[in-house]
Amino acid sequence: MFAGILSDRFGYRWTLILGLIVLTGLIFIPFYAHTLTTFLVGNLLMGIPWGVFQTMTTAYAAEVCPVPLRHYLTCFVNLCWIIGQFIKAGVLVGFVDRKDEWGYKIPFAIQWVWPIPIAIGIYLAPESPWWYIRSGKKAEAEVSLKRLARSSGFSQRDADAAMALMLYTDEMEKQVQSGTRYRDCFKGVNLRRTEIVCMTWLAQTMSGTALGGLSAFFYEQAGISDRDAFKLSWGQSALGALGTIASWFVLNKIGRKTLMFSGMCVIFVLLIITGCMGIPKEQTTATSWAAGTMVLLISATADFSIGPIVYTIVSEIPSTRLRAKSIILSRNVYNAINVAFVNIVSFRQLSPLAWDWGAKAAFFWAGTNLLFNAWIWFRMPETKGRTYAELDILFTNKVPARKFAKTKIETLGDGTEEVQKEQAERIAHA
Repeated sequence: MFAGILSDRFGYRWTLILGLIVLTGLIFIPFYAHTLTTFLVGNLLMGIPWGVFQTMTTAYAAEVCPVPLRHYLTCFVNLCWIIGQFIKAGVLVGFVDRKDEWGYKIPFAIQWVWPIPIAIGIYLAPESPWWYIRSGKKAEAEVSLKRLARSSGFSQRDADAAMALMLYTDEMEKQVQSGTRYRDCFKGVNLRRTEIVCMTWLAQTMSGTALGGLSAFFYEQAGISDRDAFKLSWGQSALGALGTIASWFVLNKIGRKTLMFSGMCVIFVLLIITGCMGIPKEQTTATSWAAGTMVLLISATADFSIGPIVYTIVSEIPSTRLRAKSIILSRNVYNAINVAFVNIVSFRQLSPLAWDWGAKAAFFWAGTNLLFNAWIWFRMPETKGRTYAELDILFTNKVPARKFAKTKIETLGDGTEEVQKEQAERIAHA
């Protein structure tokens, strides 16, 4: 929540750099902790800068590239999470057999490697031109825009056209919304946008992907060692990376909604198969292996469909003036549901000391998958190829979700980069 306030005042770059500085200091707490209480407090406090990274990166990615490239960069946020999980799995494999205090201290110390090079990269990166526009700094916005543009072929005329379209979008949003506070996310047309963003996040966690992160549990039930289970999780991260990269080649062809809906349907089928593995009373090594493999496929499917698309959708749906706060608000809802419901339920379902559902837990998540997939079909609009100004017009005019993709907006064309230039030129001359 602090990130939304800080980013409005200081921009995305300095908010992220501040988060890295705070994280560097907070890592000392769990590293030097001698009690579980201190260890817990350290991890809770580290959640503050982690929250900054969860939200600011998506908002920044949505604002620093043109429409045809927007989905690549926002999907890349998901790939970055997978890269982190891959590194994490490798670290766990390396230290799983170490029983002294350095078995947990070294993994925490490794986190000190990242802040300085990342902070240098962020410092050298251009600030979002949209943030400069919202802050009334037109000259700085133009400089940032030119830094983001290709090195050749981007003339002053192109810059003027892009600037005119950005100014037009910002002025239009000022006229239809009352402010840029968190409570404005629930007013007027922004309420519908907030619903879509929140439900999209929740679809990611309620579609059955909670089991996707627990494949190691099923493999351990099959009798393999902890080390080998971690290695399989390592391989799962690699599959996830390949899935996210593969999504880049189809996302702009079939659209966000279609790919997400299709991925959810595949996950539903895999969940039903997984649940059937848990029906026999006597669980064999074969059924445990089969269940673990199905769960691994669920995770891979999610990283091809739901995972990357979520970041694209939640960055495109909010208005530019409320984007950061909308992403932060919806991500908090996602985190709260994860902590208060998904994590507790999924572990109790699988734990032999609790409900002990085993693979039959997949039936529960198949049910939630079905509910959220129905919501996607009826309530989620298609945003492929739309400029932010076009999306503002569609939401302001309360266009039904099923008509988003086919509705023509004569004054703003079809959202391609060349059309944006032509439209912006007309606006500038007018």
